[in-house]
Amino acid sequence: MQRTAMTIVAIVALAACNREPQVSATNASVAEVAEKVRKAGAGESFVRPGLWESKVTIEQLDVPGMPAEMAGKMKSMMAERQMNASRHCLTAEDVKKPKEDLFAGQNKSCRYDRFNMGGGKMDAVMRCGDKNASQVMEMSGTYSPDAYQMRMANKVDVAAKGAEGAMAMKMRVDARRIGECTGKEG
Repeated sequence: MQRTAMTIVAIVALAACNREPQVSATNASVAEVAEKVRKAGAGESFVRPGLWESKVTIEQLDVPGMPAEMAGKMKSMMAERQMNASRHCLTAEDVKKPKEDLFAGQNKSCRYDRFNMGGGKMDAVMRCGDKNASQVMEMSGTYSPDAYQMRMANKVDVAAKGAEGAMAMKMRVDARRIGECTGKEG
């Protein structure tokens, strides 16, 4: 979940440097979208560097075939983690030259069905996968230099023997800039 929050900061940070960046892409790789977002930026920061606090709220979690007791424990663990906000430092360098792999991690199979960003709003669908598993993540939300809210729906299909269906999760990420970096962030 913390990786997801950092991914959202990276997405918003990639649009850094322009007051009203407008980016639109279809059937594009993570690198292509990152480049389009970089090219849209110039001038004053659109996302402010500093100490950011984010909270991830799991709104729905469905894992077909998982025993009820195990599903209950998993949901309980996630609920405990949701109570704690995470903090991370977004440096001026992160804003200027964010790493594109924060969009999709090391997974090179990811592509955007669509990516639209501008006017304080973002809407995207990213698809990742190979012959063993596929993942579709839908993201939509709002952002400003000091805060963002993002809703995500994630569906993972595993092509494994005995798999009973796709895991689905819906979450919300709320983040805000809370001050300057101290150098002690996790």
